[in-house]
Amino acid sequence: MFQGSGVRPPYARLEDWVRAMPQELRHLKQAEAEALFRRIGITFAVYGEGGDPDRLIPFDMFPRVFSGAEWSRLERGIKQRARALNAFLVDVYGRGEIVRAGRIPARLVYQNEAYEKAVAGIVPPKGVYSHIVGIDLVRTGPDDFFVLEDNCRTPSGVSYMLENREIMMRMFPDLFRENRIEPVDTYPEKLRRTLASVAPKKCTGEPTVVILTPGHFNSAYYEHSFLADLMGVELVEGQDLFVDGEYVFMRTTEGPRRVDVIYRRIDDAYIDPLCFKPDSMLGIPGLMDVYRAGGVSICSAPGGGVADDKAVYCYVPEMIRFYLGEEPILKNVPTWQCGKSDDLKYVLEKLPELVVKEVHGSGGYGMLVGPKSSQAEVEAFRAKIIDNPSNYIAQPTLALSTVPSFVEEGVAPRHVDLRPYCLVGERIELVPGGLTRVALKEGSLVVNSSQGGGVKDTWVLAE
Repeated sequence: MFQGSGVRPPYARLEDWVRAMPQELRHLKQAEAEALFRRIGITFAVYGEGGDPDRLIPFDMFPRVFSGAEWSRLERGIKQRARALNAFLVDVYGRGEIVRAGRIPARLVYQNEAYEKAVAGIVPPKGVYSHIVGIDLVRTGPDDFFVLEDNCRTPSGVSYMLENREIMMRMFPDLFRENRIEPVDTYPEKLRRTLASVAPKKCTGEPTVVILTPGHFNSAYYEHSFLADLMGVELVEGQDLFVDGEYVFMRTTEGPRRVDVIYRRIDDAYIDPLCFKPDSMLGIPGLMDVYRAGGVSICSAPGGGVADDKAVYCYVPEMIRFYLGEEPILKNVPTWQCGKSDDLKYVLEKLPELVVKEVHGSGGYGMLVGPKSSQAEVEAFRAKIIDNPSNYIAQPTLALSTVPSFVEEGVAPRHVDLRPYCLVGERIELVPGGLTRVALKEGSLVVNSSQGGGVKDTWVLAE
């Protein structure tokens, strides 16, 4: 918010807003926000923990603000990355030209546990594997943004992006009259249009789109039902669908109805027990046969996980150069791959200074933040790395920028990241905004909700 001795222009109108809000009013508004979240049912579950299975995610009322020019650059970089990641997936499940050219090691791709051999040779409609790409970004300076990781499978959190805005507009309508803020509420319409645009070749007429959920015990179930409601499509579980011949059908009270596009929120391993995990009760037997034959589209396509692996992440800038012939607009965080002997030696020497992540980890689990860890934690993690070096990557601890956040004492700086949602179909588009996650513990760099992080509204100011 502040640069040098003054307030940065995007935040100019928020300074007076904060000063005019006494502590009692702030506490009242915070309670109102929590009541709205609870009433609407916006909760998340943390697996393996006792206590409240449906927790409220902490909501910070102080919005994060981008100027139109800042967003324009981010948008170009995000779209560029989404195009390159999809080109990579089409390539590695086809001819593997990037591997043949020596730009990425074959073992990282073909021996990767996220590489699905069952998908090899399939080119999905419009050549799109990953239809919703969540790019996690951090800011380190006025003009410096880094990509922390790519999410090419089923990135969650978009319901928070939409509900954060809805609640802010309810509680502070004057703020929205005084600031020209780009809307995010077109996301469900854009998502539906994206999904319909990749209908399979055997689809005739208006495509029938459904959202496939594992069920109400899933931590993101609220989001699945929320999106189905906003898009006006059916929310289904595996038992609601069945395969007959070359098509997938949905059971309805009026008889079977053909399904053309499945937006699945289930991991690859569970979507078809005849192809992947045989004991899966969540999927649809025979689904992959229909998919191969062009009778249904699965969004995002199976096998996309090989593109968002944290070791493959190191090669995304190379993908951009190889497939697009362009220089990356957004930078990667410098990354050491522990599977390389020189990198491993450096990481083990500097372990207390680095952030180390499991290659397939997510949600803030399976990671070490060296500067914030005890010596015992560092040594325990050292043993894990030595035991299986190729399972880990390491990165420097970035000097992340902070944004103002409401805390008990008033306003204080807290670290944040940003996850915009890039939709890839017949066209590539994203709404101006995203999910800002905030590390509410003082000094913490871990923003994941499962690790005590919260969320806040993200504003992009109209030019």
